Amino acid sequence: MRTILKIILTLGLYWVCAISPIHAQEIDSLPETVSPDTFSISLPRGFNFFAKDTTELELVRFSHQYEFIPEYEEETIKQRLSQIENEIPLTYNPIVNSFISYFTVTDRDYTRKVARLQTKYFPMIERYLKKYNLPDELKYLAIVESGLNPKAKSPAGAVGLWQFMPLTGRVDYGLSENWYLDEKMDMEKSTDAACRYLTFLYKYFYNDWPLALAAYNTGPGNVRKAIRRSGYKKNFWEIYPYLYRETRSYVPQFIAIMYSMNYLEEHNFFIEEFEYMPDYEMVSINSFLSLPLFAEHSGICLETLNDLNPELKRGVVSDNHHMYQLRIPADQKDFISENMDEIMRFASQGEEHFNRLAKNEVGSTYGRQKLTYKVRSGDVLGKIAETYKVRIADLKQWNNISGTVIRVGQPLNIWIADDFYDDVNKKLTAISQQGVSNQNVALKTGEYRVQNGDTLWEISRKFEGLTVEKLKKLNNLEGNGIKPGQILKINENS
Repeated sequence: MRTILKIILTLGLYWVCAISPIHAQEIDSLPETVSPDTFSISLPRGFNFFAKDTTELELVRFSHQYEFIPEYEEETIKQRLSQIENEIPLTYNPIVNSFISYFTVTDRDYTRKVARLQTKYFPMIERYLKKYNLPDELKYLAIVESGLNPKAKSPAGAVGLWQFMPLTGRVDYGLSENWYLDEKMDMEKSTDAACRYLTFLYKYFYNDWPLALAAYNTGPGNVRKAIRRSGYKKNFWEIYPYLYRETRSYVPQFIAIMYSMNYLEEHNFFIEEFEYMPDYEMVSINSFLSLPLFAEHSGICLETLNDLNPELKRGVVSDNHHMYQLRIPADQKDFISENMDEIMRFASQGEEHFNRLAKNEVGSTYGRQKLTYKVRSGDVLGKIAETYKVRIADLKQWNNISGTVIRVGQPLNIWIADDFYDDVNKKLTAISQQGVSNQNVALKTGEYRVQNGDTLWEISRKFEGLTVEKLKKLNNLEGNGIKPGQILKINENS
């Protein structure tokens, strides 16, 4: 019996050693649980490899498994790339080849992960691409951007499947964000916005997709700058040296990901478990709702609800989101509709607690209205915070201030509590009207009384034809220093 086992082990080791290390990659894998009587080890007496009963021992697997990674000639990869149906040019060169090697050899775990997820998100993305008459292969851009993770966040602050920056998402494409919600994480709204943005970039950059993709990554301004530096060439590979390093790799990564997803089996990727998004429908929510409580009393899996509604950052729907469209599994729609009142009786609990958290978190704008304050002479953050009943930490976060230094004339964004906003706004309006009155008086008399926060440059802007140099000359000023209450001549007739 021992002889037979030795032969089996020898043949197994010979098979393992026969695999060239170039074509194999070792992966960690633990064997299934071994029964207590398989091995008997007694260290004081030496190693007894066999237990008493070895006749039932079956050597069906080793403690390590080896994955065969095929290698292909560049010509084969180039030919395969040319056979992919595409509207976007799929250029092959050593740069693209290096990224293909990365995704098919170096980081196979990442490739497996996104391959499993493509069945979950691609059907929805394809629907929007078709709606905007865009190339179907743009769906692979979501892999490059976020790895198909709707909650992905970059160090620079980009968020979601399509990695929108806050300003671009909110101002240009209407993706709302507050303490409760971030629509950049909404898989449908962000995809719709991405399609609109890509349509704009394609038309803006001469109907050239590689240039449009580069602009999606780095912004239109940086691509225009690279085009100018290249001598006004309008081809991605010709402006390549003039782009930022990250953007240089962006289009090659897109091509490499597209190749990898189309030739998974050829590179020995056999995905056993694909992920799928359940069919879903919308229900309108008109009040506060806790997803965990909604899941508990509706019988829907909480993980499924979170998966369908990744934009809900706190797992709740705020009372401020009127007629909020919550995604639920389609097969639960009838039950939810019939029992909504009873479910909401439980699911609407906890609103006061969350509202308190929303208002007290540093930098929160929830339940507040925005005003802009211009820093005046003698102002410090503590004084401004006290005046407007906010915290210094809030002021710093709202205005991206790392230290405590502020300068005269600097605009500060301040979010005022709703119940305090009207009083503050009246005071600011009165101050503004006083400034207009002072300006009118100055036009009549030729003299201007310096107000808190004034600078020579700001005063010069109030009066047509007046410059800082002229102000200094009229008033015999050597420097730029002025103080509140000081009378300045604004014309030669005063």
